[in-house]
Amino acid sequence: MNRTAAILLRLALAASFLSAVADRFGLWGPPGAKGVAWGNFQNFVDYTATLTFRAASVPLAWLATLCEVVLAVALLVGWKLREAALASGALLTTFALSMAFALSPKAPLDYSVFTAAAASFALAASVRR
Repeated sequence: MNRTAAILLRLALAASFLSAVADRFGLWGPPGAKGVAWGNFQNFVDYTATLTFRAASVPLAWLATLCEVVLAVALLVGWKLREAALASGALLTTFALSMAFALSPKAPLDYSVFTAAAASFALAASVRR
């Protein structure tokens, strides 16, 4: 894969992870504002409960958030890039399947989660060992 394309993939994936994290902490605006999915962490916890198990929603919401921040930073700086890309693909595939089963197959398609997962796996395949 072209070096420029790999850099763009890294930036796009990292930006997507960081944007989602920013949204759940209200950095894109309050709940209900245009373009805001959650607007606060409690709304994200509630969404996580919809996709998983209510009893595990708080730890899973924090785990997802931690994974997204760590993976975004790793992608940005190129640290363990192949592993970070593979982990990103696995995380995004988990999100996509959770959305598909809990909501509908249309949900992860509308938010391009399968596309982002495929981009992560393509990035991992492009990294030389």
